[in-house]
Amino acid sequence: MTRAILLVLDSAGCGGAPDAADFGDAGADTLGHVADFCATMRGKPLQVPNLDSLGLGVACETSTGRLPPGLTRNVRDGAICGCAIEVSHGKDTPTGHWEIAGAPLSGRLGLFPPMTPAFPPELVSALVHDAGLPGVLGDCHAAGVPIVEELGEEHLRTGKPIIYTSADSVLQIAAHETAFGLERLFETCRIARRIADRWNVGRVIARPFVGSQRADFRRTPHRKDFPISPPPGNLLDRAAAQGRAILSLGKVGDIFGHRATGEEIKGVNNDALVDLLCARWADMPDGALAVVNLVDLDTDFGHRRDAAGYATGLEAFDRRVPDILRAMRAGDLLAITADHGNDPTWRGTDHTRENVPIVGYASGKRGGCVGRRDSFADIGQSLARWLGLSPTEQGVAFDIA
Repeated sequence: MTRAILLVLDSAGCGGAPDAADFGDAGADTLGHVADFCATMRGKPLQVPNLDSLGLGVACETSTGRLPPGLTRNVRDGAICGCAIEVSHGKDTPTGHWEIAGAPLSGRLGLFPPMTPAFPPELVSALVHDAGLPGVLGDCHAAGVPIVEELGEEHLRTGKPIIYTSADSVLQIAAHETAFGLERLFETCRIARRIADRWNVGRVIARPFVGSQRADFRRTPHRKDFPISPPPGNLLDRAAAQGRAILSLGKVGDIFGHRATGEEIKGVNNDALVDLLCARWADMPDGALAVVNLVDLDTDFGHRRDAAGYATGLEAFDRRVPDILRAMRAGDLLAITADHGNDPTWRGTDHTRENVPIVGYASGKRGGCVGRRDSFADIGQSLARWLGLSPTEQGVAFDIA
């Protein structure tokens, strides 16, 4: 029986979204612009030979009509490549993952205006009352690292958590892991999740940090997401309904609301998660599904608008691709994609609306280009067919010859 790995390189979009202008992102191209940066500013091309052999260059060219510098059209046998357009209205992690899994979000999530205060007074007062807080700090649009640097010392003095949002449908709550308490932060977020449902907020995110002063504040790996429930009929639902073994690595469990996510394991970084995947995949039975989210490119480099770091992180993952391929056996399918863009050369600090690449490898198959797909959902539908599962809610499966 066949098995499948779905690996999401968080934020590694490939430009070309037909509605990017509606989101203020016309021209954004995460992978293309990182490659441009390497060729011009870094002085040496982007070096991702393993992803390139799986069709990353073809995927980017299919999306934008332009082959980024350092990438080629040389694709190995068994490689599958193309790109996909998002139909869900958004550019964030949950909607991207849900659509990849074959269940796009219908309707729109609630957003908060780019002003201070950003959140409705009723939401903030309910959170303060129900969570027993002395008040809140922030209440604005912000990037996570700068706002902790700005308000972290006041948080330690007052005990008030820091709340902030972005262009995504999100309420983020930052608090000191020991002074405020990690479990207290998680409980505050659970309360916020219940309150935020009134505004149809996509995610509440716990953002713990440590340190004693501005100079040494840093986030910890204990981030936790509290999303709205994913749409039914996605790939994981289908696999669970048929009793398949499911391995969820990274923040996949949080993204899918811990529904049909099987064994959940978090890791401290991308390398640790690839190690876990390779180790656990060897023991996974026939028919198994692994879903992996690798978030470092997004959090460490995309939001921080660090193109050099993004390139280095992408190259580091590329060096791990052979490890993943060696862990596979006959009948396995590897699909690598992204959930949105986060162009590190773009203005601001938010995600960018982009198409996503489809690159992968089908053991024992000829492979080929699957073209420009009309929905991320085609990826989940294709994996469902590969695994012999019931069809996902939406999507058109591509041929894997």
